[in-house]
Formats: sequence, C-alpha cells, structure tokens
Amino acid sequence: MADPVDEVVPRGSIAVGRRVPLPRGAEPPFVVYINGVEQVEGTDYDLRAGAVVFRRQIVKEDKVGIGRWMAMYLGLFGTYRKDEMVDVQFRRSGKTELASDLEIRAD
Repeated sequence: MADPVDEVVPRGSIAVGRRVPLPRGAEPPFVVYINGVEQVEGTDYDLRAGAVVFRRQIVKEDKVGIGRWMAMYLGLFGTYRKDEMVDVQFRRSGKTELASDLEIRAD
C-alpha cells in the first residue's frame, strides 16, 4: 500500500529519499526550501537527529541518455522533468548561512 503523503513520481524522474543531513555546526532557526518554496516544519518535514526528514519523497531527474542529451545540445527540445533541490538557511557561529542543493539520502 502506498504512503498517502507520497505523490506520483513523474516519468523520467526518480524518488531519491526523504532525509537531508544538516550541515556540520548548523543551529536553529532553520528555514527549509524545496525549489525556493519555503516548507513548514510539522507539515512538510520534521527535524530528527541532525537531519531534515520530509514527509514525502524528494524527486530528482533520472539520468539523461545520450539521445536526449544530443537532442538538447542541438536545440531540438529541452527537458521538463521534475528535479527538486533542497536548500536550508541556518545559524552557525552567530551568522546566518544558506546551504544550497543539499544531498538527499534514502530513508
């Protein structure tokens, strides 16, 4: 049975996981974004053991094959597959920092 908070993974993309480790030394407050859209703690994600754990799978574009790459290179068509990026704003040593395109790990 599928998890009700999961969404359908579009063709050409893969679900890579839900867990994003926080950068070393990161301290609250945390502001979490997926593709620049702020996420809500307790609704979209939870903080657990030094990681942001999303309530749904994060989706990345699957590998681009040589044929598709060549077509994009030649300008025949582009790629419109889902490719999510996670960014986290946090404090470290009293300064606000932003870590972009963080690694997403399987559950």
